[in-house]
Amino acid sequence: MSKTGARRLLMTGAAMAAMAGGGTAVAAPTTAGTIITNQATATYTVNNNTVNAQSDVAQFVVDRKVAFTTVSAQATTTKVAVNDPNVVTSFTITNITNGTQDFLLTPDQTTLSTGILPGSDNFDVSNLRVFVDSNANGQYDADLDRATYIDELAPDTSITVFIVADVGSPPNNPYLAFVSLQAVVAAGGGVNAVGERLVSTDLDLLNREGVEDIVFADNDSDGLGLGDLPRNGQGRASAAYEIATRAVALTVTKTARIVSDGVNLLTPARALPGAIVEYCLVVNNGTALTPATSVVLKDKIPDNTTYVPGSITVGGLGTGNVCVLNGFPQNDDGSNTVGPYTGAFDAANGEVRATIPLLLGLTSLSASFRVTIN
Repeated sequence: MSKTGARRLLMTGAAMAAMAGGGTAVAAPTTAGTIITNQATATYTVNNNTVNAQSDVAQFVVDRKVAFTTVSAQATTTKVAVNDPNVVTSFTITNITNGTQDFLLTPDQTTLSTGILPGSDNFDVSNLRVFVDSNANGQYDADLDRATYIDELAPDTSITVFIVADVGSPPNNPYLAFVSLQAVVAAGGGVNAVGERLVSTDLDLLNREGVEDIVFADNDSDGLGLGDLPRNGQGRASAAYEIATRAVALTVTKTARIVSDGVNLLTPARALPGAIVEYCLVVNNGTALTPATSVVLKDKIPDNTTYVPGSITVGGLGTGNVCVLNGFPQNDDGSNTVGPYTGAFDAANGEVRATIPLLLGLTSLSASFRVTIN
């Protein structure tokens, strides 16, 4: 009998059994490799004597119907922060094969999920790893979850798999990073030893009654043919990391102090014509764990004052909205090569500019410059 014919016969038998049982549950699929035997008996009479005759024994081996599902175990994205290590997404693999299987696991970052998951992948994670839930608690335990493949997953059994990654400091307003898990069915039968990847039996061959054939019956994971196809012994599911905090509580305060007035030496300086005034800009990032990048401060020179050449400093210490320690001196043309900061004076527009490349969370830095009262 051909394999197609055998499948039809088994399906018909199962349907009849279900109707005869009044809707009771159908028995679990027969385990692959099971030998099913049958022998017929004929009875007849010759001259009033009853004679029995037996047929040859017919037997065949139950083939392996390979099927499994790979799905994301998350209803939403995994919320992460910039420079967040060991961020986790979860997946569930269910073995519905009529036999125990190993599964090979591969994590990757992919844009295949665009159109499946909402949004668009626009930043990269690093150090992608995959681990199997060792104690079935559904939580990633770094000290316990060490296995990188699924070992001996019994029929009708599910297991959780984690993708673990690191988030760096991505540029350009990062938002989503799509990752996917690929599961490939492999041979079972050896505890603590990964099996070889299964290969489907050529479906054009006639059914081999004494041999366990392998038939892939898995579906297309996403239904769109993106990264997976039906009956290929593979499954793929997608999840996303989302940088939930994309804005920070950034505040800027400005203070002024009279440095000197050219008249009073022993008493506090006054705001007299010819006095030098120092302006202090203190910028504070009030959001924990989330840095602000490319912070640019701009300040117009006020009327009735003249900018003091070479007076810009950036990256100083600001406390209580006051510059308590000036930063790196800056050339007015922006050509300073000392320190990570830059500053410049735009004479045409009468504007001072200061750039702070990175301002960590819960951190303050300052910029200062001086003018002369006309």
